[in-house]
Amino acid sequence: MALTREEREQFLGEPHIAALAVDAGEDGRAPLTVPIWYQYAPGGDIWIMTGRDSRKAALIARAGRFSLMVDRVTPTVRYVCVEGPVIETVPATREQLVEISARYLPAEKVDGYVDFAWKEHGEQVVIHMRPQRWISSDLGEA
Repeated sequence: MALTREEREQFLGEPHIAALAVDAGEDGRAPLTVPIWYQYAPGGDIWIMTGRDSRKAALIARAGRFSLMVDRVTPTVRYVCVEGPVIETVPATREQLVEISARYLPAEKVDGYVDFAWKEHGEQVVIHMRPQRWISSDLGEA
């Protein structure tokens, strides 16, 4: 059964690890599909953080859009897929790294992870996407 707008936005707002997909556009190769942390609040835009010089960032810049898919298997099988255009790409801030890390990590792990990632991951960018197309369903009891 398809989810209502409120249900799909609430589900996407939960801290699921997404599968990001972007057109690889390289001699018939499949799209690049990778797991990624994301930030979203119902009704807003989505943002992700990635290496400034990463293949992912380059492919997203070239395609001008990407998609995310999040799912779960309990208490019911549910998924939300969202796709849309990139509306902004900006240098990442340490505050954004703290925000997204706190979404996924236990509070006591955030500071150590942020210190490590800020130093070791190189320059990062934040890519904002405006949700445009949605596919969602709850398949009932697992």
